[in-house]
Amino acid sequence: MGKKILIGALVSGGGTNLQAIIDACFDGRIDGQVVFVGSDRSDAGGLDRARRKGIATFVVDYKAILREFKINPQGAVLPEDFDIVKLLTRQGIFCGQKDPAAAGAFLKMRAMAEAKLLEAMRPYRFDLLVLAGFMRNLTPYFIDRVNIDRRQPKIMNIHPALLPAFPGVDGYGDTYRYGCKVGGCTVHFIDYGEDTGPIIGQRSFAIESGDTLEAIRKKGLKLEWELYPACVQLFAEDRLKVVRKDFELGNGATVTRRVVEIA
Repeated sequence: MGKKILIGALVSGGGTNLQAIIDACFDGRIDGQVVFVGSDRSDAGGLDRARRKGIATFVVDYKAILREFKINPQGAVLPEDFDIVKLLTRQGIFCGQKDPAAAGAFLKMRAMAEAKLLEAMRPYRFDLLVLAGFMRNLTPYFIDRVNIDRRQPKIMNIHPALLPAFPGVDGYGDTYRYGCKVGGCTVHFIDYGEDTGPIIGQRSFAIESGDTLEAIRKKGLKLEWELYPACVQLFAEDRLKVVRKDFELGNGATVTRRVVEIA
């Protein structure tokens, strides 16, 4: 067993993936310790899971912050280091959309909430931040303040689909409605887009003709609880390296992508 890493976590719901990571830390499958769990919702079940293990918790009320902004956007108090031009250039969530005002409002609201999130996280030293069902898109404002070194990303997420297929909030539902014969889950590092970061690991399962959406979700969750701790352990062992690679396209051109190499 190597040196233990310190893990922070953000949740929005029941926290079953959080529980899988906590359990793996306690039984030695992860050389790590969860030091805090934060949420955007005070009723998130993941907070109770953390408290039962004596892990520090906090809540940043996103809904209240967003509501306040919508009522009085002109009176919004933005973080002192907020730079809308820089964020609009870096963000990848609104790519292709022609309404800069909507993108600007989104980034302002999120930066207000993320500043409070960063403030709540400040007392804790952590090596890795895991998103365990945190249902809020993170903007470059937050990401750049956690990923101090872009060559060593430290925000990890699990997604309920085989990315790059079916990004967004309902991966298993989208997989089911599309009629796929195979489903799965993906662990990846966060970047500026929506579920577009470098992929660390994936697990897949067969979708049978009689499977319901609930059956697909059960199959997927079982794999998530295995995959996420395994990927966190790879991080703990310092085996994940993000590198740039060129890929050839069909027309002879190339595109550069950031990918994860496992040592």
